[in-house]
Amino acid sequence: MTGTGAPQSDPGAPVPSTESTRAPVPDKAVVLARGLGVRMQQPDASAKLDWEQASAADVGMKGMIPFGRPFLDYVLSALADAGYRQACLVIGPEHEAVRDYYTRVSRPARIKVSFAIQERALGTADAVAAAESFVAGERFLVVNSDNYYPVDACRALRTLGSAGLAAFARDDLVRAGNIGADRVRQFAVVRISAAGDLVDVIEKPDEATMAAMGPDVWVSMNCWMFTASIFRACANIRPSPRGELEVTEAVRYAITSLGERFRVLTFRLPVLDVSTRGDVASVARRLAGIEARP
Repeated sequence: MTGTGAPQSDPGAPVPSTESTRAPVPDKAVVLARGLGVRMQQPDASAKLDWEQASAADVGMKGMIPFGRPFLDYVLSALADAGYRQACLVIGPEHEAVRDYYTRVSRPARIKVSFAIQERALGTADAVAAAESFVAGERFLVVNSDNYYPVDACRALRTLGSAGLAAFARDDLVRAGNIGADRVRQFAVVRISAAGDLVDVIEKPDEATMAAMGPDVWVSMNCWMFTASIFRACANIRPSPRGELEVTEAVRYAITSLGERFRVLTFRLPVLDVSTRGDVASVARRLAGIEARP
């Protein structure tokens, strides 16, 4: 699903860069699949799941919920469409079903799948750090395993030539996606400079913050292009008030302490989210007719 829109020129469209002519175009993606899936495990009598979907939901394995094929197949297929040829799934030691599926049951033809183990669910920054050996010093994409991103966004980040973030218009996430207005208000919003650089990512913004954002509110759905400096940032942050090592805090450290510049690309396109049992039916409708070819 590439959507009907295109990268917006205001405020985050990429600008020509001499760096982009020198740096190789990245083909590696890291997929964060270690989450505990606590919300997915919560019962919902109104959600109509078949037996296989319910079995995956019961153990919180959001990426393995089947929509004809596991949701992760659609995620990997979109990455392959965008030009990525290597994907590292960050999983927990208990996620043998994921490893077994991609090594024995299904062997993706367009994108090579490998694995990194995050021993404990310590947060997204710790999950990114687990993939350092896979990255091998190259630029790389990071996405969630429970989100289906537009191909346009993942492809645009490949050609950026630097670190960056895909930000999505909040109204379009609601209008064209499956994320309700009440839920999207809890998502992190992005503050962007006049030059199109990332200033900050604000988690769970309050009303005063939202009022200061203006008419266009740009949301982070955790779709990043990183350089290898992110690993130094991940190693130097402390746990958040939630007790987790957050990738947004690592980005903040990279900007303020390492001088990393993050370009923001803005999109008026939907992102599918499969976080709860109530999401399954709406995601199934939107994936209907889309062929997963990882």
